[in-house]
Amino acid sequence: MSQVEVISATCHIDFGLSSSPVQDSLSISYQEKLSWTTDLVSGLLSTSPTVGRGAHYEPRDNAVDSLHHLDEDRPIFPGLPPLLRGHPSTHMRNGIMRAYRLAAANEPDAEKAFFVADLSVVYGQHERWKRYLPQVEPFYAVKCNPDPYVLRLLAALGTGFDCASNGEINQVLKLGIDPGRIIFANPCKAVSFVRNAAKAGVDMMTFDNADELHKVARAHPGAKLVVRILTDDSKSLCRLGLKFGAPLASVPGLLAKARELNLDVVGVSFHVGSGCYDSKAFADAVARARAAFDMGKEAGYEFGLLDVGGGFEDGNFEETAGVLGGALDRYFPDRQGLRIIAEPGRFYVSRAFSLAANIIARRAGDGGNPEDEIDPDQPTVMYYINDGVYGAFNCILFDHQHVHPYVVSLGGSFHVPDAALQRTESCSVWGPTCDSIDCVCPLAHLPSALQVGDWLGFDHMGAYTICAASQFNGFEVSNVVYTCGGGVGAAEVRAVLAGFAREGHGAE
Repeated sequence: MSQVEVISATCHIDFGLSSSPVQDSLSISYQEKLSWTTDLVSGLLSTSPTVGRGAHYEPRDNAVDSLHHLDEDRPIFPGLPPLLRGHPSTHMRNGIMRAYRLAAANEPDAEKAFFVADLSVVYGQHERWKRYLPQVEPFYAVKCNPDPYVLRLLAALGTGFDCASNGEINQVLKLGIDPGRIIFANPCKAVSFVRNAAKAGVDMMTFDNADELHKVARAHPGAKLVVRILTDDSKSLCRLGLKFGAPLASVPGLLAKARELNLDVVGVSFHVGSGCYDSKAFADAVARARAAFDMGKEAGYEFGLLDVGGGFEDGNFEETAGVLGGALDRYFPDRQGLRIIAEPGRFYVSRAFSLAANIIARRAGDGGNPEDEIDPDQPTVMYYINDGVYGAFNCILFDHQHVHPYVVSLGGSFHVPDAALQRTESCSVWGPTCDSIDCVCPLAHLPSALQVGDWLGFDHMGAYTICAASQFNGFEVSNVVYTCGGGVGAAEVRAVLAGFAREGHGAE
């Protein structure tokens, strides 16, 4: 075994960790510290177990068995960033320490913002899906976050993929995925896109208008079509019904046109809207789908597919699963020969990604009269960070999100005293560009001791963030640091991905 050289830190960082209950996002329990140490040791000494084709990973009982197999640290997918181990908070701190070192070496953009992705969260969400909706096949909505590791993990776990363009289809097919695991779930497609889908063997696709049927008849007559119906999406963050979905009254005419064009319509789809916060919307949508199934039978079709779309939220998933399951039992009691799929996106990835951003500038008032009463609802300080609404925080504009910053480091230390946390002031947080629309948080309450060079963290940054980030004003898109996690699911993630790679998938 090679010797381990211990070197001193090259930057002034206090590694102390608060045990204050107030500092939930920063405090680390003894067990977490111990797990981090275990992660580090296993990172030096352990290896991935062998996973056969189609097999499920069985965790080993004793990590010592792998002391003589040190190949786990080799890249699983050449060309992708390394997949690290350990709690995401560990890697957020490591990234900040690296930024200090680069700054000390006068590297440009040393303090660049970065994501930390915990793939064990994605794995855990998939297990949760299978537990509460075993009768529904998930087809991950690629548009939500087309991250290369996320796509590979979900592909290895056996999900399908909801694609909306040639680019998304090609991205999935390059992983070695069978085209039968893709639904082209864009009801209004360019003719060239339809033709490309036909060449790629992607047959399942949606439609909601007669013009689309004529395009498909010309470019992909062998397609397996799914009629997308309009549902009530008024209880969702993003109301997709404003753009897509055929009213039930128009469905008989569309099916008649499909029969006339000798097209094969195989089922019905709906979408209650992205980020649905009222689970009852799914019950109403399933009832409408039942009506569309009956219309299909009258038109001479025997539908065998029901696509219940997306809209699944992490916070109310169990409730939604119960409502959806009950509606399926009520309106589709006999499901012999019926395949049910869904298009979850944010459910899988929202919690899996966090962002660390550096305070690059601070603008405070002139102090005014100290006797004047301070309005707690009016910001007294403006903080400028190095990511904004043209980058990762585009979710604020496009996905109606509200983000909540918290302190990761203060004064070069990860140990933030309780007193500092309690002395807060009203502030606003802004992105780095020269556009005044680049406001990340119009009102927050953060420690008054925050200064330029300190770091803020943002959780739940996995959905509709990286996918729409731009380089406006010359600011680069934030990079991602990947970890398989430091707890439940960590070993499984690495094993599943390694098995996927060994089968020859995922290489680009």
